[in-house]
Amino acid sequence: MTTALIAEDEPLLAAALQHELQLAWPELQIAASVGDGLSAVSEALRLTPEVLFFDIRMPGQSGLEAAVELADAWPDGTPFPALVFVTAYDQYAVQAFEAQAVDYLLKPVQPERLRKSVAKLQQTLQQRGAPAAPQVLEQALEQLRQLVQAPGLGRPTAAAPLTVIQASSGNQIHMVPIQEVLYFEAADKYLRVLTARQEYLIRTPLKELLAQLDPAVFWQVHRGTVVRASAIESAWRDEAGRLQLQLRERPERLAVSRLYAPLFKSM
Repeated sequence: MTTALIAEDEPLLAAALQHELQLAWPELQIAASVGDGLSAVSEALRLTPEVLFFDIRMPGQSGLEAAVELADAWPDGTPFPALVFVTAYDQYAVQAFEAQAVDYLLKPVQPERLRKSVAKLQQTLQQRGAPAAPQVLEQALEQLRQLVQAPGLGRPTAAAPLTVIQASSGNQIHMVPIQEVLYFEAADKYLRVLTARQEYLIRTPLKELLAQLDPAVFWQVHRGTVVRASAIESAWRDEAGRLQLQLRERPERLAVSRLYAPLFKSM
């Protein structure tokens, strides 16, 4: 029996989707229905369903952010679930989904459109097999890489480039030149700003900060980490096969997620 997980923060819409799925795909078992992105990731990892229905806009973590985190943590050797985004976004976002062959449902979900999506999912699942698990995950990662660059979905609208970071250290506000920053790392409600010899805290979300950083200078290497490319001394894989970075002027090592691993291929 095929299993699915629904992530939708509006209970009535979640119930309506589950009802329509029962009509369009009676054999499908809804393993769980959750209301936020963090729960979507944890429950998907626990249940490993074959199909995911992720709402794009959810509290705390968007459906796209949840999918990215899930792909990074997905167990090796297990095919990544077929992913359907449920969205109220405009036509530009829909075009982004279509360009990457990612299925989507527009709110409110229409029964006829859902039946077409179900037929597509069934065909996709029939073509999958255990030996193809790595290829399935890599295909999903490539689709997600493109989606996180799509304006309005993952990539923030470009803003004026930063030259100075106003950051706190103790009771003081420091003016930190952007050329001294080696990397940024999300930490709870704050963003850590690391230079060669000092650590500062700012409240600006990483997603908002990205719009003010030059992507040729600062590389995002993880959902919560952005590093100055010229500060990277080396990259290697650990015993688990995950990429790690060593910086030139910092002792700590930084993890690279599956999504951003292609940044570190030999020239």
